[in-house]
Amino acid sequence: MRLNPRRALDSPLACGTLGVVILLCVAEAAGRLGVIPPVQFPLASTILVEAARLAADPAFLTDIATTFAGWAMGLLATIAVAVPLGLLLGSVTPIETALRPLIEFLRPIPSVALIPLASFVFIDSTEMKVAVIVYASMWPILINTIYGLRDVDPVAKETLRTFGFGPLSVLLRVSLPSTAPFIATGIRVAAAIALILAISTELLAGGSGGIGGFIILAESSPAGVTLTVAATFWAGVLGLLTNGVFVLAERRIFRWHTAKTGAAQ
Repeated sequence: MRLNPRRALDSPLACGTLGVVILLCVAEAAGRLGVIPPVQFPLASTILVEAARLAADPAFLTDIATTFAGWAMGLLATIAVAVPLGLLLGSVTPIETALRPLIEFLRPIPSVALIPLASFVFIDSTEMKVAVIVYASMWPILINTIYGLRDVDPVAKETLRTFGFGPLSVLLRVSLPSTAPFIATGIRVAAAIALILAISTELLAGGSGGIGGFIILAESSPAGVTLTVAATFWAGVLGLLTNGVFVLAERRIFRWHTAKTGAAQ
């Protein structure tokens, strides 16, 4: 059976992999030809070798576990806060109208700018990391939940009310299941933001462990640039894998919603 190259390139995974390979080859060629001096920025092959070495380094693996522990706690806390708040604001219009100016004021504030302030409020580095993650990650979940509730079929809600179901029953039986795909998308976006803030907090908190702390220590090591870029490379890979897991979970759990939106397009 012959492999059709065009059909293989129709796969997003294959196209993405090909793009990464081409980028690495171009970066390697630029270093070899002196376009990018290896003294200023290491060769792509050197970075990949160092990244492979880090994958077997127990200290670095411990730092990854530290980052992911803070990420998980922050994301879970965000979900626990943002989903009920979004359901409340999306269901009770007067409350949403009253709080909308406050939300629009707080949402654009750069989360990284709040890390120095959080370091004064929270003594424990883990508490500070979780607090910053919650603040930064709650907005996509909150907004998606509110707009998801607005997309619920009003006929379905009215039908349940006609049969004598109260507001809470309508919310649990119709509104929440219909809004769940929007909430899931908000959680996926929030997961990426949470990982960024977890590493940023570790960087700006003075090397309190985690990938960010490892990068700070790597800067002062003999192989400073190479080690720093290799650790940053793994941060990107972990972010990509995390997003992929959430995308796969969305497609599996909300297959009906994917089919519906696909048909609409």
